[in-house]
Amino acid sequence: MTVHLTLIAPAMNAALREARFDDDGPLEPVRDGRVSPLCPARWVRTVRSPSTRCRETAELLGLAGVAAEAALAGCAMGRWRGRGLDELTAEEPESVASWLSDPDAAPHGGESLRELRERVAAWMEAQEPGTVFAFAEPDVIRAAVAHALGAPEAAFWRLDVRPLHGVELSGRAGRWNVRLGAPLG
Repeated sequence: MTVHLTLIAPAMNAALREARFDDDGPLEPVRDGRVSPLCPARWVRTVRSPSTRCRETAELLGLAGVAAEAALAGCAMGRWRGRGLDELTAEEPESVASWLSDPDAAPHGGESLRELRERVAAWMEAQEPGTVFAFAEPDVIRAAVAHALGAPEAAFWRLDVRPLHGVELSGRAGRWNVRLGAPLG
């Protein structure tokens, strides 16, 4: 049987808007104030990243009490957590360049992008057949899509994940298909 994953990016928060590494801050108000609730069928498993913004996004969409899944946590950014990329580029240009070009680099003392991709891939491959809705951090979604496509590590940086948009993945036994999503609500 096939696994159907719908990965939903969280709504906007200050860290996303300001191009900072997430500091687990709350969501910003939804721009027009209207978001339609999601109503997944009762046989659908729904999970989320442990982050505040993914929990609040699930709640915003009418799904309170969604279980946190550690494997869906955003990349552990170590001492860069909460800092802006422009700020870091000015202070540590070699470290940022290394992180952007080498998937094994972790100059921040956290997780490398290769480790993130491997963690997300392991979670995907461990899913039981059926349907899963997952509220996931943008970097987790990029890692999942890159894995699904068998894309090289550099593809991670070429994938744009917009707030409150979903991506659908379906597959089994290491073979995945990607359906690019549409806005939620």
